[in-house]
Amino acid sequence: MRVIGVAGAGIGGLAFAALAARSGDRVVVFDQFETPRPVGSGLVIQPVGQAVLDAVGAGDTTRALGQPITRMIGHDAHSGRRVLDVVYDRRVDPPGGARFGLGIHRASLFDCLLSAARAAGAELRTGHCVTGRAGRMLRFAGGAQDGPFDLIVDAAGAASPLSPLTARTLGYGAIWGTVPWPDPTAGDGGLPGDALTQRYRAARNMVGALPIGRMPGDATPLAAIFWSLPAGAHDAWCNAPLEQWKTEATALWPAFAPFLGSIRRHDQMTMARYTHGTLRNPASGGMAHIGDAAHRASPQLGQGANMALLDAYALWSALARHSLDDALRAYVKGRRWHVAAYQALSAVFTPQYQSDSRVLPWLRDRVLMPVSKIPPVPRVLSRIVCGDLLPPYGSIGMR
Repeated sequence: MRVIGVAGAGIGGLAFAALAARSGDRVVVFDQFETPRPVGSGLVIQPVGQAVLDAVGAGDTTRALGQPITRMIGHDAHSGRRVLDVVYDRRVDPPGGARFGLGIHRASLFDCLLSAARAAGAELRTGHCVTGRAGRMLRFAGGAQDGPFDLIVDAAGAASPLSPLTARTLGYGAIWGTVPWPDPTAGDGGLPGDALTQRYRAARNMVGALPIGRMPGDATPLAAIFWSLPAGAHDAWCNAPLEQWKTEATALWPAFAPFLGSIRRHDQMTMARYTHGTLRNPASGGMAHIGDAAHRASPQLGQGANMALLDAYALWSALARHSLDDALRAYVKGRRWHVAAYQALSAVFTPQYQSDSRVLPWLRDRVLMPVSKIPPVPRVLSRIVCGDLLPPYGSIGMR
């Protein structure tokens, strides 16, 4: 039996903990919060990510709370022209059979993964802020240490003190909030309840609404709403009257107005800043980095949580088949090309939707959108969004 220490009770850390504990390893998860809690608003779990949730034992519970997403659609605010339209292709089933995105609140997903990890026998130790490592030991704020561990898994996210990743800051981020899905949108002319819907003004402004299901114990349907901002513009947004932003957002997209009724304070919208970068070697010396501690990109392709789940599964699968050192090498090799491909795609697509460029939005609207409707491009786009354009695990494969 291996003893594994996991830094961070996020999506990747809890998924790995559940898988490894179920396989007979002793797994201890450390998190800085006194009470486990998620950070953020809504996200989309793609089909290959849902397959990991099934392996974890959390697939049915997350699908019961989330909202199936069958389409991603966006229009230019000035012309009304459709400039994004990706439909999930149901003709190709990935492992697990799901062929739709799953919109879900991070808190709902967190609750499902935490329950699965605890049911598998993983230990959770809260109030432990990881500050570094000393060999096979983890160090915490205040000077305490724990270990030794046969393996340390860094799932501490973008701010991980264990990760040497230096990422490039992107020019645009977004403010995010969670609101009830408004009743007026249920009637004629309302937004579809199974689609991520967006509006754009060139690439300078992007506003969107994503149905994300409900919270545990509450039947209220929810939406994640977002508005793009330059990375350094959040303070100015907070200092301006809230009604000024609401007026601008609804002028850009009148159908967005019902989503803003419950937003009465600036702090109901949280700023997310995005970075881009990848560790050259995400596993060595008895430690493996997963999720944002290993690679970061904008959420334009909806792959952030997905990639953390894939990393967790790949690492667990490699450990089940190899000795520790060989497993870490297999994990790195198995995930290398999938991560590289999606990092490259993110770098290409993001400036078309979030940048100050005038040329890229024109290219997106007048060239790429028409091409996207010519077969077999729609199926390729569906595979990109679903997360299986390339085999997610390389030579490791699914267990």
